[in-house]
Formats: sequence, C-alpha cells, structure tokens
Amino acid sequence: MELLSEVAVLRDMPEKGLVRGQVGTVVEVLSPSVAEVEFCDDQGRAYAMAALRSEELIRLHHRPYERVA
Repeated sequence: MELLSEVAVLRDMPEKGLVRGQVGTVVEVLSPSVAEVEFCDDQGRAYAMAALRSEELIRLHHRPYERVA
C-alpha cells in the first residue's frame, strides 16, 4: 500500500462500521501489510478511520495500466 492510494474494502466489517465496496484513502502506512485508511462522504467529511490489512483491501486505479519494460 502506498500513501494516498485509493482503496476499497473487500468484505463487510460491521465492527468498524464498513461494508464491502466502501472507498477510502490510505493516510498512513503502518507496516508493509497494514495501512490506516480514512473514509469520507461526498462532502469530504470523515466518517470512519481504520487500520486495515492489505488482504482486506483492493487498490483502485483510474487510468490504464502501463507496463514498464
């Protein structure tokens, strides 16, 4: 996980107030496999913050993947 990456939750996490598909931003990398993720509404107000493992998330991409030769 990289700082400021956009990610989505892969499963429901009712204990954290999150459901599958919610989108957040990595705001701190705690270890190679754990990141602090902030979840905000459409007005930019944070409604959840959680330390999540990389296997609980998928990184989102908004442009075509470019292979490096």
